[in-house]
Amino acid sequence: MNWNQLLSTKRFGMEAYHEKRSDDRTEFQRDYDRLIFSAPFRRLQNKTQVFPLPGSVFVHNRLTHSLEVACVGRSLGMNVAHQLIEKKNISSPFLSEIGSIVSAACLAHDLGNPPFGHSGEKAIATFFSEGNGEHLKSQMTDEEWKDCTCFEGNANTFRLLTHQFVGRRAGGFVLTYSTLASIVKYPYASIFSDAKKQKFGFFDSEKNDFERISKELGIPRLAENLNRYARYPLVYLVEAADDICYQIMDIEDAHKLKILTTDETISLFLGYFDDDRKARILETMKMVTDENEQIAYLRSSVIGKLIDQCSAVFVENEESILNGSFNSSLVKKMPEQTAKAYENCSKIAIKKIYRSSEVLDVELAGYKIILTLLDNLVTAVLNPEKAYSKQLLMRIPEQFETNSDSTYKKIMAVLDYISGMTDVYALDLYRKITGMSIPTL
Repeated sequence: MNWNQLLSTKRFGMEAYHEKRSDDRTEFQRDYDRLIFSAPFRRLQNKTQVFPLPGSVFVHNRLTHSLEVACVGRSLGMNVAHQLIEKKNISSPFLSEIGSIVSAACLAHDLGNPPFGHSGEKAIATFFSEGNGEHLKSQMTDEEWKDCTCFEGNANTFRLLTHQFVGRRAGGFVLTYSTLASIVKYPYASIFSDAKKQKFGFFDSEKNDFERISKELGIPRLAENLNRYARYPLVYLVEAADDICYQIMDIEDAHKLKILTTDETISLFLGYFDDDRKARILETMKMVTDENEQIAYLRSSVIGKLIDQCSAVFVENEESILNGSFNSSLVKKMPEQTAKAYENCSKIAIKKIYRSSEVLDVELAGYKIILTLLDNLVTAVLNPEKAYSKQLLMRIPEQFETNSDSTYKKIMAVLDYISGMTDVYALDLYRKITGMSIPTL
């Protein structure tokens, strides 16, 4: 892969049409603006990140998380671009725009996630693998069935951004090829995913779309497995931005919710620094007495260090990244002290945060809600002639193709509808369907 081909302003869905621009924004900055003003992005403000949506204490939702990831991604991209230009004397027309590309991709990276965090993904997958959707297997190809039983938010993001919904224009969001490629964390279809992790980057319905993008940008298939593509280089920066933010911000949120004490949180964050830097940080922290402000300062110091080190890892491994042989995340290649501190935070997060009662309660409720919606909506699209089905189908917006001849396409339309819901909308529809909420007559 080479930077001249990898960085392209060609827009998906507008290949034969070039619009004249009258302002000074670059095409990649336009991607960012197009995303931030979109309805799917706004809906992220009412989607769970990890903790329940705010009560008296405000914690992160999908929208605030995405904005922070975009900020970190921009810094990573700018660092990498500067070092490639200055240290490696690489010249490419759009090399200085890497920060804008990564930032836009970061902004979009969670758009395809369903309500209620990762439990929403699990609920959709288990509906087909062990729930009331099991009987549909005979009506789909192996590839289509794997899309359902291993439903993946990453692949759904790529679909949301590229799919032409009914009444909408071709190309979906019509983003640049480079921004779209930066979002595909796992560049292969579900049928070729790892048996353990079962992560993949695009559904069977979008495999030809990704192939178009890969050919345009010169992304090769892997020699050892031609069913998989090499990762687009900027994916590593988008992944690093996400890794940095969810790890560090979840710790800060846990402190605000008193799941972690102030001493525990300070100890976790100070673990990233050597004795000299630790002493300077502690001296600065004495300037304020507010505990939340102290934690915020520590958090910003940690994020700054992680940005610098992940940028350095990328530049050091640029050659192997471009030839497709680099097979690790950037955070796993950080220096020993930082990597150890990051791993320690991960262990604490799993033990005290992701298994906390607050998080589990949301996951349990979300599971039930998603399964109920799927059961009713899938039954409706497959039996549209029934009286109740007709009423229920009237709730689904026309942009979703529920009247297709293909069972797979009908199912995907239902998944498009449900995955686009906010937590509150999903809960409201669940209550109406189950009769828990009856409109006042």
